[in-house]
Order: sequence, then structure tokens, then C-alpha cells
Amino acid sequence: MKIQLHSRFINLGLFISICLTSCQTPYEKMVEREIASGKEVKEIFLGIELGMSRKDFFETCWELNSQGILTNGPTELSVEYDAPLPSGNPAKMRFYPKFEDDKIYMMPVEFAYDGWAPWNEELSVEKLREDVVQLFEKWYGSGFIEVSNEDKSQIVFVKVDGNRRIRIFKKHLSIIRAEILDLKVQEELGVDPS
Repeated sequence: MKIQLHSRFINLGLFISICLTSCQTPYEKMVEREIASGKEVKEIFLGIELGMSRKDFFETCWELNSQGILTNGPTELSVEYDAPLPSGNPAKMRFYPKFEDDKIYMMPVEFAYDGWAPWNEELSVEKLREDVVQLFEKWYGSGFIEVSNEDKSQIVFVKVDGNRRIRIFKKHLSIIRAEILDLKVQEELGVDPS
């Protein structure tokens, strides 16, 4: 009797485990797999990394500015870069990191075509999103997946490599936003990583 009861509990446990695993979205499976890998990925872009100190960030930007690669953005806390988008359409990439314990844990980035206008379909935000996804695939490799709500009014392209998550989404009519962050630090901060 004991063996039969024990066997039933094991079978029930396996069934629940299979149901929970199969109920996960592709995004949730990707996050779980990558976090479990233990891989730590720090690269952001232009020599800037997750975990980089504030001082090192400013020194890196200062050096890139002196080489003419980066400039000051239009706001007090932004750095500007002429993004080399695959379409060849000129665009600006503006960024400034978020710090935790004086180290970069998140890099919000915004992209905008230089010649954007509401009537110019060649420079629509949808085309810009395609451009940014292609640029990021060049920088970070393939593997971005599309995640959307039911009516597809909100579409996000996301990729997770170890602890680093990259999301790309439409901010408004002319701007695409990307966020590169350290999922482990976000979890430590108690913020939902979705």
C-alpha cells in the first residue's frame, strides 16, 4: 500500500511539473533557461558594460567624445550617437544608464530617424523598429523573439543572454526604445523582470 501511494504522489508531482512547464510562455522559458545557465554577459555597446562604475562610464564617454564618436544629447543627462542602422537612414541613438550602487544595471536607449515626419512612411516607427532589431541582431546575435499582447497593439522584441535582457519596443510615433539590463540586479532590487 505504501509503495502504491508513494508512486501516485510521484506521478502527481511529475504531472504538475509538466503542466507548469508547458504553461510557460516562450519568453518565460527563455528567461528561466538563461538564468539557469549561470552565464554572465556584461557587454552593452561602445565599450560600455553592465556593472561598469559611474566613473568608468564617464571616462569611456569622454574618450569617445574626444574621438568624435559620441556627443552630448539634447537633454542634460543624455549621450548621443549617430546610429549605423542597416537601412542607411540617418538616425540618432540617445542613452544614459541607470545605476545601482554606483554601477550600471540598466541602459535605456532611444532611437529616432533624423528626417522623421508623420507623412513620411519610409521613416515610420515600424520601419525604425525593424532597423533597430536588425542592428541589435548584428551587435548581439540572433534570437530575438516577438512578444505581444492579444490585439498586437504592444509588440516587444526581446532576447536574453545569461543575465542580460534586451527589449525593443515602440515608445511613441517617432521613437523606438531599447532597454538592456542585468536581470540578476533587477531581481535583487525586487522589481518584476517581465
